[in-house]
Amino acid sequence: MTHLHHKTEELVNTLTNDERIKSVKKPKWIGYTQAKKIHKKLEDLRDYPTNLRMPNLLLIGDSNNGKTALLNKFTATNPSFIIEETQELVLPALMVQAPPEPDEKRFYNIILENLYAPYKSSEKIEMRQQRTIHLLKKLNVKILIIDEIHHLLAGTISKQRLFLNVLKFISNELQISLICSGTREAFNAIQTDPQLANRFEPKVLPKWNNDEEYLRLLASFERILPLKNPSHLIENSLCSLILSKSEGLLGEISKILELSTILAIETGIEKINKNILENIDYTPPSERKKMIFR
Repeated sequence: MTHLHHKTEELVNTLTNDERIKSVKKPKWIGYTQAKKIHKKLEDLRDYPTNLRMPNLLLIGDSNNGKTALLNKFTATNPSFIIEETQELVLPALMVQAPPEPDEKRFYNIILENLYAPYKSSEKIEMRQQRTIHLLKKLNVKILIIDEIHHLLAGTISKQRLFLNVLKFISNELQISLICSGTREAFNAIQTDPQLANRFEPKVLPKWNNDEEYLRLLASFERILPLKNPSHLIENSLCSLILSKSEGLLGEISKILELSTILAIETGIEKINKNILENIDYTPPSERKKMIFR
């Protein structure tokens, strides 16, 4: 089974069909070129010398196109650790999700919850702010990642401005880099504040096209899908069908391959072919939207 990574080949040789299906459902990470570049950029920001005007990054992309997975990967590779000499706990990167609407108190609550720091519902917002800043300083956080930043558009203009001021305050007070991630609407939201807009460097995760990078992605996926027979996903008919169904979104590509692998195992075919792709229980993103608005 030369088409498989050696670790995947071990799984195929040792696991039952049910166990293989279970393994397929686990999150998968493929280090494609743009993801590697952004990961390197995040590392540079983590190690950036402290100054009064720290650089920030705005990661933009369509929903389900790999933004959160990329940031989770970076956070996982920068876990907390203890400095032996001082016994101090250090957290290089903290990732949180923006509240459903631009609410300062809820934002502090989310940060405190992610730091396992208790708080009282009656606690004044000024105290929450002070404790949040104190804990982030104490843990020597270098990067604060805020996912789903487009949520701030759910509030009024005044609430949006207040929330953006909170981000500026945190960045200035802690002298750390902020990484915000969201849909293209997030770019418009950040642009409403000229000071923040100048500090945030936009990085875009575009949809996938039928090019060499896409074929490398499919080849990488094939090496980790626990199927006994090669599928030759990069063949024109298969790669075009996968791209068409997924509408160029990485998360959708991954889901299609997951469902196809499961069906290939269950049917005993042990490879992904056109018939398998056409018979998985899958609805493209645009069709889902039509179903919602019917």
